[in-house]
Order: sequence, then structure tokens, then C-alpha cells
Amino acid sequence: MTRWAPIGIAALSLGGILTITTFHWTVGAATADGSIERGRYLVKIGGCNDCHTPGYLAKSGDVPEHRWLVGDHLGFNGPWGTAYPSNLRSLLRTMSEDDWVELAQTIKTRPPMPWFNLRAMTEADLRAIHRFVLTLPADDNPVPDYVPPGHPPKTRYIVFEPRAPKS
Repeated sequence: MTRWAPIGIAALSLGGILTITTFHWTVGAATADGSIERGRYLVKIGGCNDCHTPGYLAKSGDVPEHRWLVGDHLGFNGPWGTAYPSNLRSLLRTMSEDDWVELAQTIKTRPPMPWFNLRAMTEADLRAIHRFVLTLPADDNPVPDYVPPGHPPKTRYIVFEPRAPKS
């Protein structure tokens, strides 16, 4: 009986190691999946699709997920010139998660992008957004370049110009 004791102890130890390893792998996978779901949720409620997904507002959000965040050719014109929503799929594929977090925490862009809201997000939320965006199919379609003030845009655009009421 005593000669079987070391084998039994070894078997129990190996079983324990495999159980712990499997547990950590499963928890890690669940955390990653949860992070992706969190990113999807943040993109939806954070208004990212409102500008970065063509037709999203006009269709009351009824745009298939595989078409989300590809940028738009509809410009936003004001005293700053004309800005276009970037293709976030293309942008985030060029950046590591750490680079994205750094950019998002320091960015200051032209209207109507609410960069101040992006900067207020937690690091965990920014990482979740990055992970989610990378689950979407690659899309490298370019969007128009920024047009400086005083130059007419060559695409459709929305004018952001305050007006006083008529008396």
C-alpha cells in the first residue's frame, strides 16, 4: 500500500493543477467575453454609432452590427471647418490596446465629437471598446479628410451654426 502513496499524491497534485489551470482559463475567457459585451454596450449607449455608422440615426439604430463604426462621408461643418467621423475599425486595428487607451485619455478633437466624454471613461471601459471593435470585420474604407474653415466640403454635410430667433 505504501508504494502506491507517492503515485496517489502525484495524481492528486496533477489533478489539482489541471483543475486550477482550467478554472483560470475559463475565468479568463469569461472575463474577455464580458469585456467584449461591455464594449458593445458602451458603443451603443455612448453614441459612437450616431456619427461613426452611416445612417444609424436616420434608421433609429436599425443598422446591422457588421456595418457599425466604418466612418461616414457626411461631414459636420461649423466655424472649425468640416470634420468627418473616422473609421474606428480601421483606426483601432492600427493601435494596441494601450495606445488606444492613451489616445482616448488625451484626445481633443473638433466638434461634434464629444472627446471630453471619451476622456472621462475608465481605462477598463476603453479597453472593452477596443476589444469589441476588433471583433468587427476589418473595413479600411477611407473617409474624407478634414476641410479647413473657408473651404467648401465636396460631400454632404450638416451645418452647425447657431442662429438667433427672428423677431
